[in-house]
Amino acid sequence: MLVGLSACSSSYHAASGADTPGNDLLIRLLRNRHSPVLERVLRQPEHFEYQILYTQIDRDAANRPTFRSYRLNVDSTRYFYPASTAKLPTALLALEKLNQLAIPGLDKYSTMLTDSGAVGQTAVYEDTTSATGLPSVAHYVRKILLVSDNDAYNRLYEFIGQEPLNERLHAKGYTDTRIFHRLEVARTPEQSRQTNPVRFYDADEQLLYEQPLVTSQRVYEAPAPILKGKGEMIEGHVVMEPKDFSGLNFYPLEEQQRLLRALLFPESVPEQARFQLTDDDYRFVYQAMSEFPRESRYPKYENPPYHDSYVKFLQFGDRKTPLDGQIRVFNKVGDAYGFLIDNAYVVDFENNLEFLLSAVVLVNENGIFNDGDYAYDTIGFPFLGELGRTLYDYERTRPRAHTPDLSRFRISYE
Repeated sequence: MLVGLSACSSSYHAASGADTPGNDLLIRLLRNRHSPVLERVLRQPEHFEYQILYTQIDRDAANRPTFRSYRLNVDSTRYFYPASTAKLPTALLALEKLNQLAIPGLDKYSTMLTDSGAVGQTAVYEDTTSATGLPSVAHYVRKILLVSDNDAYNRLYEFIGQEPLNERLHAKGYTDTRIFHRLEVARTPEQSRQTNPVRFYDADEQLLYEQPLVTSQRVYEAPAPILKGKGEMIEGHVVMEPKDFSGLNFYPLEEQQRLLRALLFPESVPEQARFQLTDDDYRFVYQAMSEFPRESRYPKYENPPYHDSYVKFLQFGDRKTPLDGQIRVFNKVGDAYGFLIDNAYVVDFENNLEFLLSAVVLVNENGIFNDGDYAYDTIGFPFLGELGRTLYDYERTRPRAHTPDLSRFRISYE
């Protein structure tokens, strides 16, 4: 059954007391929370540049889901830097590419060796955090979803290639998304178009697949400047000119939630929007998305710094206390340049509730990018945490005609 998202849009009008018809539920819930941090952010949409997309899920007697969405300031033309949220589609496309290659013996657990084929490229021949001491697509995906590892993302970006990555996403209907550079490493546009040679081996060290250096023939940068803020820190000095984001990734919030829905509820989206994953791939990704870092054996993560909510911004981002696992969050977060993003599916197995929530907020108070002076702890994490708790508390009281069967998402983490 194919079910479309409803289209409700609104702005927050707390100052005037006026609600936009059709979206007053979300506004009312946030107002009635009487939360100082929610009020502070929501009263200043131009300053904090927040976008909120909340989707209710209801099941019929056959457990088939339907979706109803509520939006605040969601605008696919308004730029925000997606940071690590770009890693989820990259991870899924890496798994999909392996399936499409259909080479006997080649799978996500095969050893993946990355070579250097051009200036600025680096090689990887081992990974001491894996059970075998060797890198693989599976291990990179786990590192991405468990703690948002940047190098793991870079290696999968290189395996897929810049052009195939973007063209596959566009073919699936994510037409506004642009993912065309590595993270945490400085590269020129030409170096971003070039992706490393890669080799895959089986357990007996027999070569399964070899991919040469590939250069994208298309340009994915925005066609016009995207200027934000008042200035930027460059090589230790503040340049008082707006930062141009046109050469950086873009992944709008609505496409983020739509992609998450395609992953979690593939039967609810058109076939072209789905990823070609095996049943084992789905189980593997679901586990890594919802697992606490302490529950992972490979890689092994210590607390601190990797507390249970390390990559769970909505509902838990401002709390570092241990979580009991009653609530699991299947999500991908991002944080950079003062932007905080979380794209999440929240499940409470004890109370049989589920909902989708995606949000972004900008907490760059001085308007200077790249200076590391962002209000993550004082505004950003408290805002996202309170936002998630507000909607979770509402979901606890919201009537449902049918209790959802959530067994698809019950996972053993041992």
